[in-house]
Amino acid sequence: MAKRERVVRMSVEQPLWRALTGYRVLTMIYAVLLAVFGKDHLGRQPFERPWVAFAYLAFLAVWTLATLPKVRSAASCTKRFLGADLVVALTGIMLTPIADVHSQTFDGPTLPSIWTAGAVLAFAIKGGWRWAAFASTFVAAANIIQRGEPSRDTFHNVLLVWVASIAIGYVVEVARASERTLARALEIEAATRERERLARDIHDSVLQVLAMVQRRGTALGGEAAELGRLAGEQEVALRTLVSSGLVPPTRVSEDAAEGAVVRTVEVDEESPGDEAPCDLRTLLAPHAGSRTSFAEPGAPVLLPAPAARELAAAVSAALDNVRVHAGEGAQAWILVEDEPGEVIVTVRDDGPGIPEGRLAQAEGEGRMGVALSIRGRLRDIGGTAEVISVPGQGTEVELKVPKAQVSRGKAGSAR
Repeated sequence: MAKRERVVRMSVEQPLWRALTGYRVLTMIYAVLLAVFGKDHLGRQPFERPWVAFAYLAFLAVWTLATLPKVRSAASCTKRFLGADLVVALTGIMLTPIADVHSQTFDGPTLPSIWTAGAVLAFAIKGGWRWAAFASTFVAAANIIQRGEPSRDTFHNVLLVWVASIAIGYVVEVARASERTLARALEIEAATRERERLARDIHDSVLQVLAMVQRRGTALGGEAAELGRLAGEQEVALRTLVSSGLVPPTRVSEDAAEGAVVRTVEVDEESPGDEAPCDLRTLLAPHAGSRTSFAEPGAPVLLPAPAARELAAAVSAALDNVRVHAGEGAQAWILVEDEPGEVIVTVRDDGPGIPEGRLAQAEGEGRMGVALSIRGRLRDIGGTAEVISVPGQGTEVELKVPKAQVSRGKAGSAR
């Protein structure tokens, strides 16, 4: 059962959407008042065909009020709405010379006036600076065409809208990136606090009981001593797991808005078909014990989940060989290395080693432990396994998994 934690946070985009909503209403009112009470350069009614202007402005007012829910959040502001909104603005610009023939001779406001900037700003808040550049380019072209012979003021206004919308879009993208980084930091902090709490509880209960069983078993001797030894191994393994700071992989989901108000974090055990990246350290850490040392990088060692499980199974098989062939008193070491192009896991022991030719002889006798459990698993995920052993000096098993090879293998299996 997945454990879900809801982290509620305020999106930096919400104030921008609220401001845009107010801007659209105010600029719509301004465009209507400018058409009703405005005068041309001679002090006359600005429109030769007022029915064209007022028909468009009536539609603009209805459109603005009817689409207020569309500009409340990034989720509701769809691409289809943005396209339609831009068409409304461009139509108003192109209708201006039809409503007022002199608008091409004297610089004056278009029918939608500064309401047009609201349509461009919606693109900027929704999709960033690239979307803003796309929308403002159409508006600039429409203004230039509408003027016929554009003046310096026309180019000035066009450039101002273009630069301002791109700047706002860029700021929105930076704010989103900062918000995601902060949210992830808060999740890591919460996971760390929970791990510390569990570590305290385990230390005060389970670890102390295991330590007591080890001491009493050793003192009593006999079968109790064996029980004490096992308790000691479990104590070391549990202490290593708690102190390593490893936490299960999390999957983070958001709503359709990139500035989501609610984020859901799911933490659960991976299912066999899970293809999400997996931290290899979480699979190898349980092997640590009194006779097995585990050394791993400080950062996650990410591999596709199937490859990570196969690699962990090969390590487990190598440790089984240590216990069976190297003796009960043999020590083992696991070393994980995360190189730029590959992941290397080395399993070494201080046992008597393997005589030369013994592995080939074992395969001939039908003992396929190394051939199948180790080399076969690595071969299936595009890796290699090399066994190095010198009689009297222990055995070393080096497992290599190229990262690029794993990715190509996954793509090939998908096809």
